[in-house]
Amino acid sequence: MADRMSALRLFVRVARGGSFSRAARELGLSQPSASRIIATLEKQIGARLFTRSTRALALTEAGAEYLARVETALAALDEADHVARGTGELRGTLRVAASSSFTEHALIPKLKEFLARNPKLRIVLLVNDQRQALITEGVDVAFRFGSLGDSTATARRLGTIERVLVASPAYLRRAGRPQAPAELTSHDIVAGPMGAEGWTFEKDGRRVSLRLEGRLVVSANEGAVAAAVAGLGIAATGIIASRHRLGSGSLVRVLPDWQMGSVDVHAVFPSGRAAKAAARALAEHMMGEFRE
Repeated sequence: MADRMSALRLFVRVARGGSFSRAARELGLSQPSASRIIATLEKQIGARLFTRSTRALALTEAGAEYLARVETALAALDEADHVARGTGELRGTLRVAASSSFTEHALIPKLKEFLARNPKLRIVLLVNDQRQALITEGVDVAFRFGSLGDSTATARRLGTIERVLVASPAYLRRAGRPQAPAELTSHDIVAGPMGAEGWTFEKDGRRVSLRLEGRLVVSANEGAVAAAVAGLGIAATGIIASRHRLGSGSLVRVLPDWQMGSVDVHAVFPSGRAAKAAARALAEHMMGEFRE
């Protein structure tokens, strides 16, 4: 039974990662051993789970159906083990997806305490500024911002991140400090992942919306903030990502009397199976970032 459970966990890892070698490496196996285990599993259940070629590895129709049922069963088993232990101890591997900025400024600073409380838990961070596909990449929990669209995944709102305008002191000395939103049209704008087309400002019941074209467009928030530090213009970012630079003086707030609103932060769990206990626990732990 233990061998069968190990084979099932390997099957899930191969299916989600699309690679025997990657799954073997993550589980401490050789690639030939991983291939033999999956071949034995296919023989035991009497169905081919993967189509293999020199260029691609893909689930068969039977493999896709088997994956959905196996993941649900393994998640239920992990939850049963967690409840039976009665200690709150978390074990196994947790795959977490987040943007580079959130990972650096919010997630990693909170992980030390979380991992110390759960010494038998292993975390794999999947850092990407584009939204990862939870199912195909085997993500257990992803941290996402703003509207979730029509996603069928389960989500838990953790809190909000205040948006702020920032620039370097050197840029403001050179270009002048805007006193009202309308003056931004004469400034260099650094457009981050959310763009600059829909900046909205509020003050004393007054609302101003601007559509600005970024002179520099950066696909990652960290890049946009770095560009602002380098004096390339004014950028909009979350307060968490800019907090230490504001504290050091390498950035300053622009139009601090005007509010830009905030962005919702969610922990998102893949649909079709119960969320791992460790994924739920990490989401709860991260809520502290937004209470402080």
